[in-house]
Amino acid sequence: MIFVIGLGVVVGSILGGYMPHGELSVLNQPLEVLIIGGAAVGAYIIANPGSVLKHTMSHLARVFKGAPHKKAEYLELLVLMYTLFRIAKSKGMLTLEAHIEDPAESALFSSFPEFMSNDTAVEFLCDYLRLMTMGTDNPHEMETLIDEDIETHLVEAHHVAHAITGMSEGLPAFGIVAAVLGVIQTMGSITEPPEVLGEKIGAALVGTFLGVLLAYGLVGPIGSSLEHYADSDIKYLECIKAGLLAHMSGYPPAVSVEFARKILFNHERPTFLELEDAVQEAPQIS
Repeated sequence: MIFVIGLGVVVGSILGGYMPHGELSVLNQPLEVLIIGGAAVGAYIIANPGSVLKHTMSHLARVFKGAPHKKAEYLELLVLMYTLFRIAKSKGMLTLEAHIEDPAESALFSSFPEFMSNDTAVEFLCDYLRLMTMGTDNPHEMETLIDEDIETHLVEAHHVAHAITGMSEGLPAFGIVAAVLGVIQTMGSITEPPEVLGEKIGAALVGTFLGVLLAYGLVGPIGSSLEHYADSDIKYLECIKAGLLAHMSGYPPAVSVEFARKILFNHERPTFLELEDAVQEAPQIS
């Protein structure tokens, strides 16, 4: 919704300022769009590896989603970690093995559907719990490993965003290419009357206009939006990290999830009382 509103403001402002002085039909230049758009897509394919191309469309869909995680999802995650830590404290880490080896079949994990829909987070949490059941007990070493893991996820998430931003930087140049080609075509009609030449030159200049508009009014902002999405999405893993490290340091479950709660952004962070009420209703699963 925010994307649609922003795009409407951009297009509405430009067309609203143009219409009193010119005809919209002049801007209808499909061949200019073909030159600019086709060249930009081709350059995008040349510049990026297959892994980026493969994930481009799924990442572009994120522009319409807004925030990757809402307060309710973080609250569910905190309750899940509280439940896991409570079991580990009372019955030992090895008790979690049956749950983390096959979370899809676990009665514990199935009680948290939003978390289970996030494959990356499921793998992330279960992998580190598995390390803990195997005897890893040094929180400093674990923190180093988790930081490297999170950095890898963040870099991968930024690949498409950086690629889209790179495409936006090339669009003004492709607009100039379209304009130059239009001028070349116009020069072949130099003997035509001024009104004919004016129309052809105007059509050529639309290429420059479209290249700049697409770069700074659409594609560039999409790249920035994807970067913000990736940064917000990684906070989910950082929340898990904070809870795991607090648990490894020997804190009680309620304190461990409080460590995790405090690293969240203010607009997504459940209050202390909301978390306290939620953990009171945590599923009693062994």
